[in-house]
Amino acid sequence: MMKLGIIVLLMSVFLGYKIKKAIDPPPLPEKLEEIWWGPGNPGSVGTIIKPFTINVSDEVLKDLQYRLDNHRPFTPPLEGIQQQYGMNTNLLKEVVDYWRSKYDWRKREKYLNQFPQYTINIQGLDIHFIHIKPNVPQNIKVLPLLILHGWPGSVREFYDILPILTTPQEGRDFVFEVIVPHIPGYGFSKPAIRPGLSPDNIALVLKNMMHALGYHKFYIQGGDFGAIILRNLAVLYPEVVQGFHCNMCTITTLKRYIKSLLASIFPSFPSWYVRPEHYNRVFPVKEHFFDTIRETGYLHEQATKPDTLGIAMNESPIGLAAYILEKFTTGTNKTWQNREDGGLLEYFTYDDLLDNIMIYWITKSATTSFRLYSETFNRANTEKGILSQPIHVPTACARYSYDFYTPDGMLKDVFVNLVQLTDIEGGHFAAFQLPEIFAKDVYDAVEKFEIINTN
Repeated sequence: MMKLGIIVLLMSVFLGYKIKKAIDPPPLPEKLEEIWWGPGNPGSVGTIIKPFTINVSDEVLKDLQYRLDNHRPFTPPLEGIQQQYGMNTNLLKEVVDYWRSKYDWRKREKYLNQFPQYTINIQGLDIHFIHIKPNVPQNIKVLPLLILHGWPGSVREFYDILPILTTPQEGRDFVFEVIVPHIPGYGFSKPAIRPGLSPDNIALVLKNMMHALGYHKFYIQGGDFGAIILRNLAVLYPEVVQGFHCNMCTITTLKRYIKSLLASIFPSFPSWYVRPEHYNRVFPVKEHFFDTIRETGYLHEQATKPDTLGIAMNESPIGLAAYILEKFTTGTNKTWQNREDGGLLEYFTYDDLLDNIMIYWITKSATTSFRLYSETFNRANTEKGILSQPIHVPTACARYSYDFYTPDGMLKDVFVNLVQLTDIEGGHFAAFQLPEIFAKDVYDAVEKFEIINTN
């Protein structure tokens, strides 16, 4: 019996060690290599800032019009089906008809060029960015703010919040100088020509970009892939981040799944794990699991075979529109899959949505945007464990009701310096959908960050 007891004890110790090792994040890399991601030799292109204007040729527009006018007949949707099988072709026809006959690119081009835009070469990549410097009285502080989009978004998501963030607000003694880049491989930012440009490496590119622009400390804001990349920035380079506002504070660690399992088994456990009013956002676990499976099929395809998918998207503007707009339906409100109109015009106009799609189309960036999934959700990158690392910089989390949700009982396992937690009725494309509410939450967060940073 004593021998059996010793064996059980040793096995328990070993199992506990293995679980702890799996839970604890690996040590951070001492220093990332500054890889040259573009063509030419390292250093062959300087960090010269160049003004940029969107100017699409007539040939590109004629080609687009031809493809819109001469598409093959759509497959009719099944009886009684709205968006549950993906983009309903009755709704798609309405969008395409608008695109063909009412959407005026030259007018939209002027709209997209309303803010100062530039490119800068960092580590061989031409990075496109909007840069707005506010003109304010001397008693108003100007704070640098880096804002980053995700997929299937672009800088277009932020056009309605930029005037708010760069205009003094009543009762505030600060305003923002805003820098809004396209992620490498998205929109007008050039893609890497070699594999390996993962979120930590993009974080380094953005840090170097901000330093080249003259900012050695700054605030950051991101959702979707913007959140993932900027979390890498906050973990790897906390000395440059004065505060982090995030509208996708997801946690996918083993510890979270263990807590979630325990909360499912023991009815009294959730009392501290999740707020009672948010119980249905977590439980039943089975229902949320199948919701996640249904809505993330794209992720697996883009993480494994991005180039195959990209070929189809770069050939068909209508296919690209269907693929992206489907995300704007369920991403804004998952119940809208049950609507004939997909809820697309509840918060957006077709001009708004087509602006974003056009940025992908005219830059042929579908494939290169998909590749970021492959560079992120692979074994080599996930084993770095950066997203499991605690974030010590002051952080604000905005949880939108129809977006990915992390319970209170998990947030501080990663966001250890959480100074603001806001629950807002809205969806995944928060800045695009609710610009005033979104901008106010950023202001409120930075007001708290400023107090911390001045003490």
